[in-house]
Amino acid sequence: MPEKNEILENITLAENVNRFRVYAPEIVKRRQAGQFVIIRINEDGERIPLTIADTDPETGSLSLVVQAVGKSTAQMAKMAAGSVLTDVVGPLGSPTHIEKVGTVVMVAGGIGIAPAHPIAQAMKAAGNRVVSILGARNKDLLIMEAEMQAASDEVLICTDDGSSGQHGLVTDVLKDLIAKSGKPDLAVTIGPPIMMKFVCLLTKEHGIPTVASVNPIMIDGTGMCGGCRVTVGGKTKFGCVDGPEFDGHQIDFDEMMQRQAFYRDQEKLAYERYQHKCKLGQD
Repeated sequence: MPEKNEILENITLAENVNRFRVYAPEIVKRRQAGQFVIIRINEDGERIPLTIADTDPETGSLSLVVQAVGKSTAQMAKMAAGSVLTDVVGPLGSPTHIEKVGTVVMVAGGIGIAPAHPIAQAMKAAGNRVVSILGARNKDLLIMEAEMQAASDEVLICTDDGSSGQHGLVTDVLKDLIAKSGKPDLAVTIGPPIMMKFVCLLTKEHGIPTVASVNPIMIDGTGMCGGCRVTVGGKTKFGCVDGPEFDGHQIDFDEMMQRQAFYRDQEKLAYERYQHKCKLGQD
């Protein structure tokens, strides 16, 4: 029997992107699509919010996809199977509202493909036709394509450099899809904030209801600290308890991107110091 919070598997999906299977049966029993966990890799570690990419009830494991962008995530990337995370807290956040609406278009970019996966699964299970648009900078950074194929009725790929699928942006593919097949009944977008902003501008233009899953700065994950503030429809919402999903046409993406950048320099410096190999005293 694995230990609670034990890492069962750590595989590399792309450069600086790893997929972990973690033994957390109590969370697996309760989680719903769209929810997340907060983990700490050790007693001194920072809290890292991670959306649950998948679960396996038979093994009691959940899947987390982690991109190494700072010290803590770089440390986690090196944790092998058998290592134990100090904390895995969840499931947190409001689950995705799932119902049969007709055609649901998932628009996911980069690491956002991972949290899009359980939503696509749930939407398809509810009887919807699911069309997934997946975007990445290049084919080597495209993750979980096979899983999204299984969770969707149709998958459309695009890359910035044209190395896989259509050459262009997810908004280009969405425009083509609307022109060819008409308006979907619902759009769900997850990925870089700038991508979500322009997806939402496009869907608003066409009158398509849109849900955006956001990942603001987060600390406690229970609504007490207020660090994950997001302005939605002119009102302050907390990403951790009111979200992480909101009406994409009501989100102030520009403000959210400004807030997300507050600690970018510190994050970059901590990552560089962690990766630095001291050569003093070497020939």
